[in-house]
Amino acid sequence: MLELDGHPHARAVLGSALRGAPAHAYLLHGPAGAGKRATARAFAGELLARGAADPESARSRAAHGAHPDLTWVAPSGAHEMLRRDVDEAVVAAAAHTPFEAAHRVFVIERADTMNDEAANALLKTLEEPPPYVVLLLLTDRITQVLPTIASRCQQVRFDALTVAALALRLQSRGAPPDVADACARLSLGDGEKALALALGDGPALRAAAEAMARAALHGRSGVERPWTALLERARSRGATAREQVEAALAEELQYLPKKEHRKRTTEYGERARRAERRAETGALDHALQLTGLWLRDVGAVALGVDDVVLNSDRRPLLAEDAAGRDAAALRAAQELVDDTRARLAVNVTFELACEALAFRLEEALAR
Repeated sequence: MLELDGHPHARAVLGSALRGAPAHAYLLHGPAGAGKRATARAFAGELLARGAADPESARSRAAHGAHPDLTWVAPSGAHEMLRRDVDEAVVAAAAHTPFEAAHRVFVIERADTMNDEAANALLKTLEEPPPYVVLLLLTDRITQVLPTIASRCQQVRFDALTVAALALRLQSRGAPPDVADACARLSLGDGEKALALALGDGPALRAAAEAMARAALHGRSGVERPWTALLERARSRGATAREQVEAALAEELQYLPKKEHRKRTTEYGERARRAERRAETGALDHALQLTGLWLRDVGAVALGVDDVVLNSDRRPLLAEDAAGRDAAALRAAQELVDDTRARLAVNVTFELACEALAFRLEEALAR
């Protein structure tokens, strides 16, 4: 059963597919955290339950990633999906009939990161799929999906959750009301970022980002070195991602013959390295985004438009930072943050990039 009350377009398209014959490929797009992944898994479960001797068992196995006719693919590259990600898992597997269901369902995450080689490998399967194949491509950035891929899929739109809905979700997970409201606003509609910001090490990441902005505003970057806290949070996220991959390897090695251990260990070592870099980059990008949003809020307070402030639980500090500030200088500082964020994906040295940003911000704001 698909719960899509907040997504009328997705409900109409996918509901129709479940009542009749599904299309061969769907592109589920919308903000992160809007429910695309959960919907893809539930939709796959419903398809795989069709005609099954035990429909509930089929749904349960799909929900837990244990159904043989459901394949879930994620990018292995640090910043992109590679050809090898889709060659065997999708292209080759699609040529084989289902093991037990009427369909074989392939879910491809972050379709916007697919490089040209991966897209070309997938193209024939998208153009002429076997009748039993259903592909679900997921993306948070539809404009970045290659046109050759997007044009061959039926698009399914997921709308951003409202601030109120996100705040309620965060409160249900234990966040105080004022923090939940601020994190919902700061997520800019991204439900995953809202959760990451309100829970776990999210408050520490947010505090580090605020310290980065405030040190520049008050000319203290050289003394406080605020970028070190940002890097520590990013490294912590990276280490966690590496540990998860290494744990998956340890579990898989238990069931593999000894002769295959070396090959699989090498494969997982590369995967762990890329997962670590991807997690570090994501955490640092989020922290810098928060730094820019603090500067944006300071500008809003300086201009007297407090009602658009995103850091809604930090108004006294914002008022302190906004006293006597020039809006043009604050906008220039935000552009410097955005420029540094854009450089993160091209293998810059994180420490040098953040240190340089801190002093460039201080110089821009001093002018």
